[in-house]
Amino acid sequence: MNPEIKQRIAAAKRAVQAQTGRLHRGFRRAKSAWKTDGTRVTAADLAISEAILRALKRQFPGDQAFSEELLNAEQPIAATARFCWVLDPIDGTNNYAAGIPYCAISLALLEHGQPVYGVVYDMARKTLIHGGPGLGAFDGRKPARVRPEAPHANSLIGFHSPYDSTLVPQAGPVIQQFKIRGLGSSTLHLAYVGIGLLDGVLDYNVRVWDIAAAYPITLAGGAEVHFLCNNPFPLRQFAVTAPRIHYVAGNKEICARIEELLGA
Repeated sequence: MNPEIKQRIAAAKRAVQAQTGRLHRGFRRAKSAWKTDGTRVTAADLAISEAILRALKRQFPGDQAFSEELLNAEQPIAATARFCWVLDPIDGTNNYAAGIPYCAISLALLEHGQPVYGVVYDMARKTLIHGGPGLGAFDGRKPARVRPEAPHANSLIGFHSPYDSTLVPQAGPVIQQFKIRGLGSSTLHLAYVGIGLLDGVLDYNVRVWDIAAAYPITLAGGAEVHFLCNNPFPLRQFAVTAPRIHYVAGNKEICARIEELLGA
C-alpha cells in the first residue's frame, strides 16, 4: 500500500472513532434545526464535522476537506489537491434526532477525485465498516463481501422514496419485484450492499457526501455501482447545492435486473 494512503487511512479511522462517543451522547438529545434546503441539522452534526475536519487539517495541511456542514459551500469549490476528504458527520440526521439508530459517520478519502477508502461508523450496530478497492471491505475486523445470489423475489433492496415524485412510477416495478428496506441512511444502504447485508440499492436522493465513503467499500466488497444520473466521480468540485445523484448497486446480476425494471 502507498504509505501516504496508509497513513491517511489510519488517521481516518482514528478521527471517526474519536467522535463515536459524541455521536452516542447526542442521540435523540441534540437540538436540531431545519436548513434552507429542507434538510435537518443538529448540534452534534456541527460538532462532529468541526472536530474531524480539524483533526485531518492538523495532520494533512495540504489536503482539502469537504463536509455537508461546510459553511459557505453553496458555491462550488474546486477540488484541486491530490488528496481530499468528503465527510458526512451524521448521515441519517432525521433518524438521529428522532431516536432511530440507523445513522452513521461517513468519511471518504479521495485521490485525484476518486474515492480510494471509506470509513463508516454504523451507530445501529456500533461497528466500523471500512475498505477500498484492492484493500478489501471489512465489517468491523471481519472481511466482508457482496451477496452473490442472483435476483429473486426475496432479494433485499435499499430504497428511499424519490425526492422528485415524478420518478415514483419509474421505481414502481422495482418496489413490486423485491423486498424493500428504507433505513433512512443512504450511507448505510450502500455500505450494507458492500458487506452483504443488503442485496442491492436504488437511490434517487443522494449527494456526494452521502455515498463517498460507502462507494469504495462497496467496490472492495465486489459489488458494482452504476450511476444513472450525475456521476460524481472523479470529484472536480464540491457544493452543498450539487444536484442529486441517481444510482443502483449490487452484484452484476442485481444491477442488471434493477436497470431492466427501470427501463434504463
